[in-house]
Amino acid sequence: MGRITEDLIRRNAEHNDCVIFSLEELSLHQQEIERLEHIDKWCRDLKILYLQNNLIGKIENVSKLKKLEYLNLALNNIEKIENLEGCEGLTKLDLTVNFIGELSSVKTLQGNIHLKELFLMGNPCADFDGYRQFVVATLQQLKWLDGKEIERSERIQALQNLPVVEQRIREQEKAYCLKRAKDKEEAQRKLEEEESKGEMGRSHTGSGGHWHADLSATLPSFEESKDYIQAPEIEEGQCKGKELDDREDDLEFWNKPSLYTPESRLETLRHMEKQRRDQERLSEKKKKVKPPRMLVTEDGRALNVNEPKLDFTLKDDEKRNQIVLDLAVYRYMDTSLIDVDVQPTYVRVMVKGKPFQLILPAEVKPDSSFAKRSQTTGHLVVCMPKVGEVIIGCQRTSKPVKSTPDSSKEQTSKRSQQMERLEVDPSKRSIPDVANIVQEKKHMPRRVRTEPKIIPSEEDPDFEDNPEVPPLI
Repeated sequence: MGRITEDLIRRNAEHNDCVIFSLEELSLHQQEIERLEHIDKWCRDLKILYLQNNLIGKIENVSKLKKLEYLNLALNNIEKIENLEGCEGLTKLDLTVNFIGELSSVKTLQGNIHLKELFLMGNPCADFDGYRQFVVATLQQLKWLDGKEIERSERIQALQNLPVVEQRIREQEKAYCLKRAKDKEEAQRKLEEEESKGEMGRSHTGSGGHWHADLSATLPSFEESKDYIQAPEIEEGQCKGKELDDREDDLEFWNKPSLYTPESRLETLRHMEKQRRDQERLSEKKKKVKPPRMLVTEDGRALNVNEPKLDFTLKDDEKRNQIVLDLAVYRYMDTSLIDVDVQPTYVRVMVKGKPFQLILPAEVKPDSSFAKRSQTTGHLVVCMPKVGEVIIGCQRTSKPVKSTPDSSKEQTSKRSQQMERLEVDPSKRSIPDVANIVQEKKHMPRRVRTEPKIIPSEEDPDFEDNPEVPPLI
């Protein structure tokens, strides 16, 4: 059953930017509302209020709406006109097709001096003998009743016959009230019978379930396996049988004669709500639970997965030494629904809980990677810098340099000797011996000397080969 909540009012106040304190028009029709509440506290400036086709049984909590001009309560369960004295600006009241049997309750509208239009057709009181004359004489401010204009001569005649008509109306009201009391008792009795039947059905179902469990415990092992294999078929048969029973109950309910009373309207609504719940429960049972998507195999190998079925491009940007993934996610999707996880060998993107996983052609640096959204297309762009060195065990190997095996061995041995020779022990020698270095250069004849090379020689004592620096070609 529906209730009037702040969220409901805000959702129906889109034309006022969801602001409710200054709302002047509100439509809450067909919301299965049973009680009229909160509106007089939250929407004091209302001028038009639509509440038709609900289950409201009493007019209440609207007396503080001083600016209310039009109130529509058609097709509800109202049995009496009341609590409208505070609606000083009320000019139109629609109570079509309700259950108003106390016609004398229209006297409560005598204080609403601005009331010009009233609709009471479709109520039990509209069938009373003298109904129109009584209303016209009682509410002298009215201009229209049930869509028909009130003539001046009609009002004069109604005022003249008011004492006789009022006596007749009271007798009919008394008869209606007695009939209404009997209908309430009958409805209460039926409700109690249905509740007792429901409890008996639940108890029978429970006992049947225990008996089945006990019987299955006594079966041999091979019979258990056989029954286990046939279990889905049994469940299907039970579901079909239950659906047939529900259909029969439904046909029986709709073919059953019933009185048009507030209780019958509530009973119909509850029956429809029960049907809806049962249908949802059956549909949930029929749904097959999908196994979780495998993203990584047991041996640790990642798989390519595209469950959201998105277009993508994977580019190897050699200029910036990075791999770029362009994933065509939905343009207007909220970024909070996207989760990116970059690993050295693969990238995983969760789009609304659905995984997209792609194995990368080269090893990347997860810490240096970043993701961003395109402002024009909304695509997700993931930039992943490649690893410059390949890690093998605990040793690092730089990119290969074109040289022969013998020369590489000689170069490494010379580097190690030079490194040892260049290390200075402060305890043994505080100042480097420059004289020896100069003497080594003096013995060379001037004519044999050549111009200094741009690339420093590995025999130079000041030369230090850094493996991180690529070779000059």
